[in-house]
Amino acid sequence: MGRTTGSFPRDLYETFKMDNFSFLHYSNIVMHVTAGLIALISGLIILLVQKGGKAHRKIGRTFLVLLAIVVITGLFGVLIFGRNTFLLVITVSSGYTGYSGFRAVRTKSNKPKSIDIFAALLGLVSALYFLYYIKSIGMIWSPIIIYATVGFLFLVIAYDLLRYLIPEKKYKNLWFYEHIYKMIGAFTALLAAAVGTMFPDYKPYSQFLPSVFGTFLAMGFIVYFYRKRKHLKKEWLPSKKS
Repeated sequence: MGRTTGSFPRDLYETFKMDNFSFLHYSNIVMHVTAGLIALISGLIILLVQKGGKAHRKIGRTFLVLLAIVVITGLFGVLIFGRNTFLLVITVSSGYTGYSGFRAVRTKSNKPKSIDIFAALLGLVSALYFLYYIKSIGMIWSPIIIYATVGFLFLVIAYDLLRYLIPEKKYKNLWFYEHIYKMIGAFTALLAAAVGTMFPDYKPYSQFLPSVFGTFLAMGFIVYFYRKRKHLKKEWLPSKKS
């Protein structure tokens, strides 16, 4: 039997040493991939079930928990294990968009909340840091992916900060369409990251085509529910009689 340190074999002791990140890194990757895969399955189910129903709300909460795990493990991968820094902006983008989509349906209002402003500013600082980092090391990733990802994040954050200027009466049900667009955006951000990782030989198409699909999907849902609500409103209006 090999030498031991305490009651553990030396090789097991070396595995768990803090200066040896291989085991922790591998565990982090497993958690990240597993949570991401289940989140994608949950997101797909949400797209198929009745919107606003019990199943939608329950699976939606599960999706958000899994998204939080993906974000945390993704940040660990970048900040602690020194993995691909591009994961930082993808992680921040999917995490912030999911958070903002959840807050839209939770508050159903555009009244300023300190926690929402803080989250928006944190996302903005993260995106600006990423652009600074890219400029310092050179453009080593596809420009179309970098600008599209960062641009989308800037767009969402800009809207979230400017929507406070919209009069409350005009804001009305915009939160509903915000929720649709942002949650589908978070789902397709995870999908783009997964497809891009699984099919690296087809980059950048494997990275941005899922996002394009998500955009059309979100717009389709928004148009569908807008027309449905408009139709229901007409049915509830009293008919004009001469």
